[in-house]
Amino acid sequence: MIRKRLRSPLTFCLLLIWSAWLCVVTSPSFATLPALHALTQEVSQAERQTLEQQAKTFYDAGRFTEAIAILQQAIQAYQQQGDTVRQAIALSNLALTYHQLGNWTQANQAIANSLNLLDQANDSAARRLAAAQALDIQGRLQFAQGQAEQALATWQQAAQDYEQLNDRDRLIRNQIEQSRALQTLGFYQRAIMLLTELEQTLQAQPNSLTKVSELRSLGEALRLVGSLDQSQQRLQDSLAIAQQVSVNSSTAEVAEAIALIQLSLGNTARSQQDHAAALNWYQQAATGTNSATVQLQANLNRFSLLIETAQTSDAQSLLPQIQHQLEDLPPNRTTVYAQINLAQSLAISSSTDAATLLSTAAQQSEQLGDRRTQSYALGLLGGLYEKTQQWSSATDLTRQALQLALSTNATDVTYLWQWQLGRILKAQAEQGIDPANNRVEAIALYEEALKTLQSLRLDLASMNPDQQFSFRESVEPTYRQLIELLLQPAGTINQENLIKARRTLESLQTVELQNFFREACLDVPIAIDRIVEQTSALSADQTNTRAAIIYPIILPDSLEVILKLPNQPNLIHYSTMVGQAEVEKTLTDLRHQITQPETQISVRRLSQQVYDWLIRPAEAELSNNQVSTLVFVLDGFLKNIPMAALHDGERYLVETYAVALTPGLELPDPQPLERQQMRLLFAGLSSAIENFSPLTAVEQEKDGILAKIPRAVILLNQEFTAEALQTQIEQAPFQIIHLATHGEFSSDRNKTFIRALDRRIDIDELNRILKTRQAQPGPIELLTLSACQTAEGDERAALGLAGVAVRAGARSTLASLWSIDDQSSAFLMIEFYRQLVDNPSLSKSQALRQAQLTLINHPNYSQPSYWAPYVLLGNWL
Repeated sequence: MIRKRLRSPLTFCLLLIWSAWLCVVTSPSFATLPALHALTQEVSQAERQTLEQQAKTFYDAGRFTEAIAILQQAIQAYQQQGDTVRQAIALSNLALTYHQLGNWTQANQAIANSLNLLDQANDSAARRLAAAQALDIQGRLQFAQGQAEQALATWQQAAQDYEQLNDRDRLIRNQIEQSRALQTLGFYQRAIMLLTELEQTLQAQPNSLTKVSELRSLGEALRLVGSLDQSQQRLQDSLAIAQQVSVNSSTAEVAEAIALIQLSLGNTARSQQDHAAALNWYQQAATGTNSATVQLQANLNRFSLLIETAQTSDAQSLLPQIQHQLEDLPPNRTTVYAQINLAQSLAISSSTDAATLLSTAAQQSEQLGDRRTQSYALGLLGGLYEKTQQWSSATDLTRQALQLALSTNATDVTYLWQWQLGRILKAQAEQGIDPANNRVEAIALYEEALKTLQSLRLDLASMNPDQQFSFRESVEPTYRQLIELLLQPAGTINQENLIKARRTLESLQTVELQNFFREACLDVPIAIDRIVEQTSALSADQTNTRAAIIYPIILPDSLEVILKLPNQPNLIHYSTMVGQAEVEKTLTDLRHQITQPETQISVRRLSQQVYDWLIRPAEAELSNNQVSTLVFVLDGFLKNIPMAALHDGERYLVETYAVALTPGLELPDPQPLERQQMRLLFAGLSSAIENFSPLTAVEQEKDGILAKIPRAVILLNQEFTAEALQTQIEQAPFQIIHLATHGEFSSDRNKTFIRALDRRIDIDELNRILKTRQAQPGPIELLTLSACQTAEGDERAALGLAGVAVRAGARSTLASLWSIDDQSSAFLMIEFYRQLVDNPSLSKSQALRQAQLTLINHPNYSQPSYWAPYVLLGNWL
C-alpha cells in the first residue's frame, strides 16, 4: 500500500532534479543550411531531397534506427562528393539521432567528427553556420550527459557565431538552451535576465514556437525564484500563443509544446499550493501529446502529488502506467531521472522497490558517463540504508556519491552528501560505535558541508522558498546538528568548539535572512564583539552600558546558551536538558498569553520558566561584570518573545537590564546617537484604512515627539504617500525616520509591508526608498515603526521584522512584536524620545528601558502587553 510521502532531508534533491529535467524545450531538430548541393554527381536533386526528407521524417516519428541508416548513406555520399560542410551537417544530425537512442559513444564520436571536418573546411558563411549548429548539438549532448557547465560554454561559443552571422532566430533558440544550463547550475537570476531580454526582443515578432518556448522557459525560471504570479502569467501567455499556432499548424511538435506548458503550469500551481489545479494540468499534459517523455514527466509529477496529498487509491491506479512507460524508454538521462524520482515517491511504501530503481539508475548513469546523476542515485540509495541504520552500506554508498560529486564540481550535490555522511557518522557516534573518531570526522564533514553551502549561497538565495534546499528540512538542520556535535558531550567542550558553535549560529541567522530575501548581500562591516569591547572601554557618563551577548540555541534534547561577557576572552556555556517540543510549547503559550492584559499571573509563570533557562545560570557573572545591557541573538521561536518581559520571580528583566536584539550579523559602524541638531521625518496615518482600525493617538504621538525634536518634516494622513516619503528622504539627511502607521512583519517577504495612504509599501520598495538617501552623509541612526506588528499565526513572522531592520540600513530599528493599545504606544514613544534628548548619556537601549519602566509604573499600563512588545534591533548605543 502506498502511504503519504513524508518530507525528508532529501526532498530537495528531488526538487532539484525536477528543475533540471523539466526545463526542456521541444525536441531538437536537424541542422540545415539555406542552400543545398547535390549529394553526388550521380544523385539527382529530387533523390537527394528524398534522402534528407526521409531521415527527418523517420527522426520526427521517433524511428531513430531507420533515420541513422539514411544519414549514414548521406554521409557516405557527401564524402564521395567532397562536400565537407554537408558531410559535417549529416554527422551532426547523426549525433543528434544517436542521442535520442542514448548511444552516447556513437553520438559523441559523430559530433567530434563533424566539428573536426568543419575545422578543416574553407571558411564561408555556410561553414560558420554549420559549425554553430554543430556546437548547438554538442551542447545538447553535453547537457543530456549531465555536463551542464560544459554545455553552457559550448552554447555560448555557438551564440558568438550566430551573432556574427546575424542569425537572430537561431540565436534566440540558442539562448533559451543557455537558460536551461544556467538553471541547472543554479544561476536562476542570470537565467531570468537572459530570458527577460529575449522576451523584449520577441514582443514585436510574430507568434511562433520559438516565442512559445522562450515564454515557457521564463515562466519556469520565475517559478524557481518564487515569483509564482509572474510565472503563471508567462506560462499562460505561452499557452495562448501555442494554441494560436496550433490553429494553423496542428503538428506533433505543437502538441508537445502545449503539453510542456501544461506541465509547467502544473508545477507552478503546485508551488502555489493549488493541488487540484496542478493535478488537472498534469492530466492534460499526459493526455494531450504522443510524446512518451512528456507523458512520463506529467504522470510522475501527478503521482508524487497524489502521494503528497494522501490520494493513495489514485496513486496506486497510476503506478502501473508509469512503470510501463519507463520500460519503453531507452536508457538516457530522462529515463534515469524518472527512475530516481519514482524511487523518491516509493521510498516510504517500499524501500526495496526504491532501492531497485536507484540501483538501476546508478548503473545506467554510469554507462552514460553521467557522473552527476550517478552521484544522485548512489547518494539517495545511501540515504535509504541510513534510514534502516545499515551503517556500513550507507557509509560506502554515500562516500562513493560524494567522490562523484566532487569529481564533477557538482557543488549542490556535494553539500548533500557531505551532510548525509556527517549524519551517518554522528548517529554511529551516538550509538557508541567508535564515538571519538566518528564524532571528529562528523564535525569535519559538517564544517565542509557548510563551506560548500556558503559557496552556493547566491544560488540558495535565488530559489523558490518552497524549494531552496527545502530550507527548514535540508539547510537549517545542518547548522543545528553541527552545533549539537560541538556542544557535546557535556564536560568536554573547549573554547575552540564554543567559538565554532557561536559562529555557526550566527551563520545560520545570516543564511535564514538570505533565504528570506533570496539575496546574499547582507554582510556589513563591524562585528558585534568589537562593539561590546568598545563600549566596555567607554566611561559610564558616555554610554551607561556594558553589554553582554547571549546566544540561546534550541536543540532537539536541550536548550544551550553561550554567553559573551565584556572584556572576557573566554565564552561561557550552560545548558538545560529540556526537549525542543517542551521549549516551543512554553514559548507558544507565553507568546499567546502575553498579549492579553488579563493573563498576568500565567505570563509571569511562563516568563519565569524562560528566565530560568536563559538568564538565571548567568546571574552572578552578569553582576560581577557590571553588565547593564543584554544583547540577544535569538534562535527559532525565541524571536517572537520579548526578552524584556522575562521574570525572575521578583521583577522583569527590563527592570534590571536594558535589552537589545541583533540578528547575529555584523552591524553598521556603531556610534552613539549624536543628540545635537537631530533631524526627524515623521510619517503617519491616523485614519482607518483597509481593514485596519484608526490610530487615534498618532497626532498626540507626533506632537509629543516634535516637542523634543523640533527640526522635523511631517507627512500626516493625506500627505503620507509613498512618493512623498521617497521625495522627503531624497531631499534631507534625516537621522531619525519615524513611521507611525499600520504594517505587518511576516516570514513571507511579499507580505511584509507598511501602509502609506495610497498603497502598501512592501519590504523591497521600502528598501529602495530608504536607499535613496545614500547620497546623504551617514546612515539612518534610528528607524522607528510604532504601529506595525508581526503577522498573527505566523511562527516565523519575526523574521520579517529582522529583515526590515537589516534591509533598512539603519543603525537601529525600534518596532513592536504585536498590535498594542494606541494610547500606550504614543505614551511610550513620547517618553522614549524624551529620554533620548534629555539624557545624552543614555544609549538607545537604555532610553527604551526607561520608557518601558515608565509604563510599568503607570497604573493603566503596567501589564507586559502594553510595554513589552517594543524591541530594539541592531546597534544599541
